[in-house]
Amino acid sequence: MTLKCIAIDDEPLALRLITEYVSRFPALQLVRTFEDAISAAEFLKNTTIDLLFLDINMPDISGIDLMRSLTVKPMVIFTTSYRKYAYDGFQLEAVDFVEKPLELDRFTRAVEKALAYYEYKNHANGKPDNPNESLYVNSEYRVVKIDLSTIEYIESMENYIRIHLTNDKPVLTQMPLKEALKKLPPDKFQRIHRSYIVPVHKIKSIQNRKARLTTIELPVSDAYYETIRALVN
Repeated sequence: MTLKCIAIDDEPLALRLITEYVSRFPALQLVRTFEDAISAAEFLKNTTIDLLFLDINMPDISGIDLMRSLTVKPMVIFTTSYRKYAYDGFQLEAVDFVEKPLELDRFTRAVEKALAYYEYKNHANGKPDNPNESLYVNSEYRVVKIDLSTIEYIESMENYIRIHLTNDKPVLTQMPLKEALKKLPPDKFQRIHRSYIVPVHKIKSIQNRKARLTTIELPVSDAYYETIRALVN
């Protein structure tokens, strides 16, 4: 697996650092670097890449506007000195958001997320097929990888879901519950209520229209009751 990438930054020092850091990853091929977004935009009209290292605050056109203008959007890791742009980066589904000055450890974590996400996107059918697979969601301005075996239950919060995890804080992401269900293996996860999805193997019992899990009891709607009871029994 080799990901083709380019870097765009109006600061030569930042480009030199990115070039040096990228050279440490055999799975990355840095095709070009650009000091202005307009030249990069012309290049991207005729060239397909997998990953873009992109500065946000540039004099000719911002990195945010450049990404919005692209018909085919590669994965992007934003690099910037300005944290205030993080929300815009999140809206564009950035893999990560790395603040300057660029540090190798932080850069490495961002690249590892990109590589994992690329593998996930290119998985057969784009869906996990066993309990050891992972779910990828956008949360806190970056892509978060969640091991399916650590999910205790998923809670709907209007246009968001909260993914409750074993021994870790919940992950909040903007996604309808029905969309989350599509991303999960149906033999492992089931909806039990308009507000909840649970891993079937973590249901200890069903009683009084409630499902008892390891740490919590959740309501079971009439529409799902017979299906869930049959799976548990």
